[in-house]
Amino acid sequence: MSTNDDNAAPTPDPTSGDVAETSYDSLAPLKNGLRYGLYGLLALTAAGLLIFWPWHGVPGLYGVLIGAGIGGVFILLTVVSIMATANLAPSATMIAVMGGWFVKMVVVLIVMAILGDMTFYSKGALVTMLIGAIVAVLGSEVWGVLTTKQPYTEDPKSTPKL
Repeated sequence: MSTNDDNAAPTPDPTSGDVAETSYDSLAPLKNGLRYGLYGLLALTAAGLLIFWPWHGVPGLYGVLIGAGIGGVFILLTVVSIMATANLAPSATMIAVMGGWFVKMVVVLIVMAILGDMTFYSKGALVTMLIGAIVAVLGSEVWGVLTTKQPYTEDPKSTPKL
């Protein structure tokens, strides 16, 4: 029978210079935000289906799926565009985010104009899920980013001496 001490990794001796380096992933907060945003969107979609599908039938189903899809994708694509341009200049990231936002707004307006006169979905379910998805996904993303543990180190050579 082994104990926890038998399975423990050997600790490096700081005096010998064998100190393990800390790995740092600058995209970790965004990855967590994206993951939590997806979880929030899935939870909201499930709750919407449990409420609107029995209440409005098939139109409720379509309203929930369309509203959650438009609202969730709208917000999640922003995180994806930031992650895709993370290694570029800040101005390139800003161009990608703002350009992506403009394209998403145009697409949403076109989709809503097309869906405006159709009756196969519940408009109440769509609007509720659209607003709910935006709030839930943004809240989940903020929670994911804020709860990410990141090392914070400062180079002692670069700090001014008082």
